[in-house]
Amino acid sequence: MKTREERVFQVVSHVIMILASAACIVPFLLLIISSFTDNNTIVQNGYSFFPEKWGLEAYRYLLQRSDQILRAYGVTVLVTAVGTTGNLFLTTLLAYPLSRVDLPGRKVLSFLVFFTMLFSGGLVPTYLLYTTYLGVKNTLAGLIVPLLLLNAYWVMIMRTFFQNSIPRAIIESAQIDGASELLIFFKIILPMGKPIIATVCLFAGITYWNDWYNGMIYVTESELFSIQQLLNRMLSDIQFLQSNSSMAGAADYISKIPGTTVRMAIAVVGILPILVIYPFMQNNFVKGIAIGAVKG
Repeated sequence: MKTREERVFQVVSHVIMILASAACIVPFLLLIISSFTDNNTIVQNGYSFFPEKWGLEAYRYLLQRSDQILRAYGVTVLVTAVGTTGNLFLTTLLAYPLSRVDLPGRKVLSFLVFFTMLFSGGLVPTYLLYTTYLGVKNTLAGLIVPLLLLNAYWVMIMRTFFQNSIPRAIIESAQIDGASELLIFFKIILPMGKPIIATVCLFAGITYWNDWYNGMIYVTESELFSIQQLLNRMLSDIQFLQSNSSMAGAADYISKIPGTTVRMAIAVVGILPILVIYPFMQNNFVKGIAIGAVKG
C-alpha cells in the first residue's frame, strides 16, 4: 500500500514528465502543420495549430527539385551507414580496453581521450590535414572521415558501461578457458554491450545524418551534396533572393516561392527519417544512457 507522500510524488512526477514530453512534441507538431499551411496565411496571421487555409506550395517547390533531393538522400544514407559503422567500430575498440583495469597505461590513455573533449586542433590545421594529406576534398570521404575519428564522450560512456555492467568474473572465466582477447571481445563483450552499442549507434547516426558543416567545408560539387547540405543551400539561395529582390527579374521569381512554409517543409524532409527510426531504438537507448552515465 502506497503512502500519501508516495502517491503525491508519483502524480507530480507524471505531470512533470507529461509537460516535458509536450514541450518536445508540440514544436514538431507545429512544424509539420506549418509546412502544410498556405504561405500567405502564415505571413498574415502567424503560425497556428489551426490555420485558416491549408496549402502544398512548399512541397510542390521541393518536388521541382526532387532529383536533387533523392540523390542527396542517397548520399546521406550511404555516408550515415558507412560512417556510423566505422565510428561505432573504432569507439568500441577503444572503450573496451580502457574499461580493463589491467591495461598498462590506462590512466594516461583515459586522460588523453578526455583531453580531446577540452581542446581541438582548430579549423585551419584540421582543414589542411584533411585536404592536403588525406585528400578528402570533393569526395565522400570528406563527409565520413572528419566525424570518423571518434567522440570522447561516446568513448567515456561506453567505457563506463563495460566497467559497470559486465562482471570481471566473466572475463576471467573466459581467460581461464583459454579464450583470446578477440574471442572475449566478439563473443562476450559485444553481445552483453548491446544497449550501449545501440545508444552510441543512434548518436553517431544522428550526427552523420544532420551534418552539413563538413559538407560545406570539404564538398563543393553538387553531386556529392548530402540532404542537409542541399537543404541548407536551398535556404541560403532563398534568403539571398529575398534580400536582393530589387534585382532584375528577381521580384517575379521570389513571389512564386513560399519563403516561410518552405523552411518548415525543408525541416520536415530533413528530420523525418530520424523520427521514424528513433522509436525502434528507444528501449536500448534509455538503458544504455542510464547505465553508461553512472560514474565508474
